[in-house]
Amino acid sequence: MGKVAVGATVVCAAAVCAASVYIVRRRMQSSGKWARVIEILKVLEEDCATPIGKLRQVADAMTVEMHAGLASEGGSKLKMLISYVDNLPSGEEHGFFYALDLGGTNFRVMRVLLGGKEGRVVKQESEEVSIPPHLMISGSDELFNFIAEALAKFVATEGEDFHLPEGRQRELGFTFSFPVKQTSLSSGTLIKWTKGFSIEDTVGQDVVGELVKAMERVGLDMNVTALVNDTVGTLAGGRYYNPDVVAAVILGTGTNAAYVERAHAIPKWHGLLPKSGEMVINMEWGNFRSSHLPLTEYDHLLDFDSLNPGEQILEKIISGMYLGEILRRVLLKMADEAAFFGDSVPPKLRIPFIIRTPNMSAMHSDTSPDLKVVGSKLKDILEVPTTSLKMRKVVIRLCDIIASRGARLSAAGIYGILKKIGRDTPKDGETQKSVIAMDGGLFEHYTQFSECMESSLKELLGDEASESVEVIHSNDGSGVGAALLAASHSQYLEDSETG
Repeated sequence: MGKVAVGATVVCAAAVCAASVYIVRRRMQSSGKWARVIEILKVLEEDCATPIGKLRQVADAMTVEMHAGLASEGGSKLKMLISYVDNLPSGEEHGFFYALDLGGTNFRVMRVLLGGKEGRVVKQESEEVSIPPHLMISGSDELFNFIAEALAKFVATEGEDFHLPEGRQRELGFTFSFPVKQTSLSSGTLIKWTKGFSIEDTVGQDVVGELVKAMERVGLDMNVTALVNDTVGTLAGGRYYNPDVVAAVILGTGTNAAYVERAHAIPKWHGLLPKSGEMVINMEWGNFRSSHLPLTEYDHLLDFDSLNPGEQILEKIISGMYLGEILRRVLLKMADEAAFFGDSVPPKLRIPFIIRTPNMSAMHSDTSPDLKVVGSKLKDILEVPTTSLKMRKVVIRLCDIIASRGARLSAAGIYGILKKIGRDTPKDGETQKSVIAMDGGLFEHYTQFSECMESSLKELLGDEASESVEVIHSNDGSGVGAALLAASHSQYLEDSETG
């Protein structure tokens, strides 16, 4: 019996020893894996760094590209499109005007009653209409007939307030958020469809002409006064309420900027100089790229996997479409190389774009002691049942690095515009304000992003100059903004000025 007891003791001791070795090895592996998590985090932080010197380089590069894009067609990554808007709303506009906003699978029709400086927007009514999927891939006539019929039905519901003076045509601002080569204020040819539309016979056609023919077919008498881009509409909406607005920036799913340029500073403009001496330029700044942009391995891979490799590089690092996807790619690397979520990679983490930027914003905003929101989002989106506080803190840090880079680069872009128009430094004896009108869900709903952008712009401008620069929220440029541009370019303007 004694031998058995001794043998059992030896076996137990060996088992305990083996278990201890296993635990120590697991701990060493675990600490090695955690060290790899921290290493991935640190590399990302270094690659995304945007010190003030780098932001100034980005702003200077933006200004150089702006000059090149204004000098000649195709001279720059920035298209610097002439919008033909040379008369922004002043607030004096009277009467009622329509807007049609076609930017995706839904479109909006709207009417706005304007009451001049005192009344401003007295009343507005709108209706949203879904486009049946088959019309997105049928013929041009079918799509525009459907739109014209919806517009005619909406016109038929005009109430007493919307009274059209005798002998006048209704006037419409048309927001068309697809790539267009604008040929005048109220005409532009479609370059290509995006967002799921594929109607070959519209490409190369004047989209206003297509709409007008459809309106004639349904017996609707309406003049399309302005074909506008939503960023130009945001600028118009901002200027209507604030005469100091000089630029507009959209930070939403995508991103773009428009600003007011002196007409004589546009070498590629060959027409007569407008009476106002000004011209709104649609920059299409999402396509900006520069060797000074801080790009990571994740950005290069995201670009490679995208539908438009090499294009829209700025958009791919600052806009709402992509921020959550960059976060997913970093988490996937951590899961693959450092077992961040345990021994297996959550299958959902391999699905592109599964982490949307609103989810990233919700996690980034989590201030609860145990970061409960981060835990529940990871559970809901990636089906990771449990996460430690340490892991949740890493996720918050990743959100901060990715969002801060985007916000600070947005600020650098705005600073570049201000430099181009000479509004980046205070002028002696001048107290003129420069106001930037902002719109888009990213700016409006991602608080950490917008606050970081504004503080970075102040840092770039310095205390004195930042006193005269203001960032405001200008809502619904694609709707109200388009109606306001129809008003400020109305065919009846001279009648009302002389009358």
